[in-house]
Amino acid sequence: MDYDISRKPIDRTYKSCRSRALVLLIVVATNTASISILLFSDAGLSAIGNRFSGHNRCIPFKNPGNLSLRDLNVTEYALAASHAELVHLHGRLAIANALVETLLGDKANASNMAAAGDEEKQVAADSLWQRELTGELKLAVGPHKLPLGSTPNMRTEELFPTLGQACSRFPDELQRYMNYKPGGECPSDELFAQRLMLKGCEPLPRRRCRPRSPEGYVEPTPLPASLWAIPPDTSILWDAYTCKNYSCLVNRGKTTGTHHYDCKDCFNLINSREKRRWTRDDGALSYSIDAVLAAKPNGTVRIGLDIGGGSGTFAARMQERGVTVVTTSMNFDGPFNSFIASRGLVPMHLSIVHRLPFFDGTLDIVHSMHVLSHWIPDVILEFALFDIYRVLRPGGLFWLDHFYCLGGQMNTTYVPMFDRIGFNKVRWNARPKLDRGIKFDEWYLSALLGKPST
Repeated sequence: MDYDISRKPIDRTYKSCRSRALVLLIVVATNTASISILLFSDAGLSAIGNRFSGHNRCIPFKNPGNLSLRDLNVTEYALAASHAELVHLHGRLAIANALVETLLGDKANASNMAAAGDEEKQVAADSLWQRELTGELKLAVGPHKLPLGSTPNMRTEELFPTLGQACSRFPDELQRYMNYKPGGECPSDELFAQRLMLKGCEPLPRRRCRPRSPEGYVEPTPLPASLWAIPPDTSILWDAYTCKNYSCLVNRGKTTGTHHYDCKDCFNLINSREKRRWTRDDGALSYSIDAVLAAKPNGTVRIGLDIGGGSGTFAARMQERGVTVVTTSMNFDGPFNSFIASRGLVPMHLSIVHRLPFFDGTLDIVHSMHVLSHWIPDVILEFALFDIYRVLRPGGLFWLDHFYCLGGQMNTTYVPMFDRIGFNKVRWNARPKLDRGIKFDEWYLSALLGKPST
């Protein structure tokens, strides 16, 4: 797990520790002074004696021979009271000393972490967080000793299950996610889990529970008919979605008003825009799959990835041409991943900020439509583009489909960014986006980019 501890927070920790330590040292000094007064001052003992005797006078300790029985009784009560007060102050002093030692220890730890290398910082941060974990979450995070010890391949004696870097920021929510009966039924918490993912807690820890299966489940439609078939409603659970059946999803593309749906018409696979996607090439922004495949020698585009592929139609079209494409998608008020799987395609529940789970230089093609756009922070977008470059094989293709931005951003931000990545331009088309009017200065860019072979 990556966990960066920056210098500024540590400096603030020093100041906070010094401030709290100073206050507690004052408390310790005050307690010590109080104890000293009680032990070594006649006035202190007299005051306690007066508190218990009810008399506003001092006991004549200098001449014990003159003490009466009443005075001796008052003195006995005063000594008992002072002993109780002393025990109480000793307790307060011990607590104050422990707090000071803790704060000074935290300060020393912070100093050590500031001076340590990146590996020591990570270990310190991990151990600090893991001390707070309990139950299933602690078990899931690990580490776990290997039964046979270290091996030449593993070069470690323990395994750490993968967990998103930002998970440590949400310990309470993680504990809620991991609050279930081991071996029982998982909570119906798909939306909660996805929100954690979108906060950067990705991947989530594994769980030892079984998700509930839908009642009346039936076998899926066989390939190739499944590519364009609406699955039965009993194929999934509908708890997390506004629509409770596929008929509702198919028809919500016809809704008007202020409702916003992600890819609202892409569940309609019959006589719809979805059925016609990537089948024709207009020589401008809309590229056809056949034209793109023609850019490479026949049969050399075999496996690929569609980033943010909605309901999986791009992968379906590629499947018809013998190309296997994995589709990443999120379930934004719709069962996108389940729908992709029902079509006989491979879904991957993955957000845009996740490192692509493919080895370097392994994919023939990567495609993305609309998802990669100016709504993504520039730094995150550049990291994503470099990651696409990484997973493409030499000579592989990146199809950037309808990239959306403002006209002022095109040449100042994005063209220099694409140049920094290092792609070759196989095809490049930019056009104004005019559906809201020219005054908004909105543009689309479609491009076919190639990773250099050398």
